[in-house]
Amino acid sequence: MKSPELLAPAGSLEKLKTALHYGADAVYLGLSGFSLRAKTSNFDPEQLKSAVEFVHNQGKNAYVTINVFPHNRDLHALKDHVSYLKEIKPDGVIVSDLGVFDCLLETAPELPVHISTQANITNSRAAMFYERLGAKRLVLARELSVDEIREIRDHVSIELECFVHGAICISYSGRCYISSFLANRSANSGLCTNSCRWNYTLMEEKRPGEHFPVYEDDRGTYVMSSRDLCMIQYLGKLYDAEVDSFKIEGRMKGVNYLASVVKTYREAIDSLGGGLQPYEPKQRWLTELSSVSNRGFTTGMYLGKQPDSDYNHDEQDMYKGSHNILGTVKSIKDGWGEVALKTKLTLGESIEFLSPGLENAVFSLREMKDAFGNHITSARNEDTVVIPITEGVRQNDLVKKG
Repeated sequence: MKSPELLAPAGSLEKLKTALHYGADAVYLGLSGFSLRAKTSNFDPEQLKSAVEFVHNQGKNAYVTINVFPHNRDLHALKDHVSYLKEIKPDGVIVSDLGVFDCLLETAPELPVHISTQANITNSRAAMFYERLGAKRLVLARELSVDEIREIRDHVSIELECFVHGAICISYSGRCYISSFLANRSANSGLCTNSCRWNYTLMEEKRPGEHFPVYEDDRGTYVMSSRDLCMIQYLGKLYDAEVDSFKIEGRMKGVNYLASVVKTYREAIDSLGGGLQPYEPKQRWLTELSSVSNRGFTTGMYLGKQPDSDYNHDEQDMYKGSHNILGTVKSIKDGWGEVALKTKLTLGESIEFLSPGLENAVFSLREMKDAFGNHITSARNEDTVVIPITEGVRQNDLVKKG
């Protein structure tokens, strides 16, 4: 069996390049008006074209999202957008709505269609229906167990994709209305306010202004805020179910999160070895994933109800990873690396290189030069510095605070 594709989010060009550098086989990206991540930076049309070209030059795949549920007023712009995609030729278009699917079949039938998780595919009949319509890939509903995924695989020959890591909406496959009711911003149009993450209390009708926690906790309660999905320890089960693509959530997450998660899942997927040996997850992988922002981890519904499972996170479990990226290694020569800084750096600080094989290795910065070779003791954001580089660090690797 071939290795599954590692599919990563690309909310900006910087994140796209980071995902590919750390081992993603493909990225998904989109325009604000047609994407369910409208609040992230996304791409304008020219940037989208350049991004697809960049990905293709790297020998990787780019999938464009049109996973909103458009209204009649959106249809003219939708057809124009599909015509533009026909020109720039992404490797797939991710859709939720049958009207969008129909527009693609009419305007750009040569573009492969991927059916989004928002289409709620939970059974083999639905999967076969989309296969007959001409879909190339199905992004299965998050409500499925591994056994149910296996049953769907037995009925269709097209590609299957599943989420393996990232935030989970308390909704039916991401189709949520809470944001619309509370903030008049539709999550199904890409404008989610993350209402399920808010802190809720109870208020009795005749006691206005008196708020009561659902349980005794001075931090409040987060009854609708799920733990993050993490399948790093069980990728072998999804691989045995013949899932073709493992998807990471997070177009709105930072570069540090993206680099660490993609790097870890890249190593895990490579260890599958074509199924010739049992999958043996490393404890280090879970430790690395825990070092970036998360709400605690769950396996969702893939393994059924587990004795120790707890979907909802307590605020005490939430880890907000600091944005501790110092910069990016732009070049390496004779044991020295040129680093473009994203924040202040001072001589004597501890640093880490986000490089394969150097996990958790901390180095003290004993020497630093400016771009002209002069020894310096500190540098600012957007400066370029030259620092000693240890063996194993690659061009374009990230440098973090230790």
